[in-house]
Amino acid sequence: MSIDLRSDTLTKPTQPMLEAMFAASVGDDVFGDDPTVNALEEKAARLFGMESALFCASGTMTNQLAIRVHTQPGSEVICDKHSHIYLYEGGGVALNSFSSVKLLEGNRGRINAQQVRDAVNNPDDVHAAVSRLVSLENTMNKGGGCYYNLSDIQDIRLVCNEHGLGLHLDGARLFNALVETGESPVEYGRVFDSISICLSKGLGCPVGSLLLGTKEFVKQARRFRKVMGGGWRQAGYLAAAGIYALDHHVERLREDHIRARAIGQMLQQLPEVEEIFPIDTNIVIFRLPQTILAVDYVAQLAQKGIRAVTFGKHLVRFVTHMDFTDQQLEELGKRL
Repeated sequence: MSIDLRSDTLTKPTQPMLEAMFAASVGDDVFGDDPTVNALEEKAARLFGMESALFCASGTMTNQLAIRVHTQPGSEVICDKHSHIYLYEGGGVALNSFSSVKLLEGNRGRINAQQVRDAVNNPDDVHAAVSRLVSLENTMNKGGGCYYNLSDIQDIRLVCNEHGLGLHLDGARLFNALVETGESPVEYGRVFDSISICLSKGLGCPVGSLLLGTKEFVKQARRFRKVMGGGWRQAGYLAAAGIYALDHHVERLREDHIRARAIGQMLQQLPEVEEIFPIDTNIVIFRLPQTILAVDYVAQLAQKGIRAVTFGKHLVRFVTHMDFTDQQLEELGKRL
């Protein structure tokens, strides 16, 4: 038995999800007449109380489309230094939007309103890029799956209003945060100008992410999606998986969180583990001593049939997901 904890992107569709996909009615999404894509977009927009949504291939695409619409060449995006949009999207902020980033030092990747206020450039200073957008990430991947308090986000929203800045959420794992806090998606729809959510992580879809915003915002994003080569045709087969996931797979994310915390308890017993990041959702990050390189440790885990990823020179990451079962959890404890 191979135990694969590299990412929650590894999930495969369940049999009921596959049946929903095979039964989908489809059209041509570029022409706007795929009924299942349209139904998914309407469902997601309604869930968050937002006007419109756009179904895309990946979270990187939805984030990059959002930045492209919110900014102009020469703009600056304010975000934490560990943000996915900065570290893991191929320099897309520069390549796609001709904008720079101002990197802040947050608390496990979570920035606060005062930091944002201090980071906004004087719009009359010709030496500085024009501050246009604040981007938050929730949950925070590099922070070990930690999440924001909604009140802190609302404080950042007020700063954005003061300075005329857009506020975008990279919510790739937002539902992991929501099942922990009990907050409503509508509350997030009220505070953000745009939201990106992934369907292909904990929700278990084979592919797909959604970008939410106003009708005009999504209209512009749709045009840029086409420019990026992101227009797709009978995408309803994939959209059907998204509808099924939103209906059936949100609450089960709690199971992933429980198993992640159980892994944390196992790791506490290992002498080579120096530190375990607080486990808030489904991501487990732990630190090794200076004498052990993460790349070597991950290779040793692979020999035991455990797949993980390095997350720094001495950091290792596990991510629990739908396909990681209680049986595998028990087996993991025997192999570590």
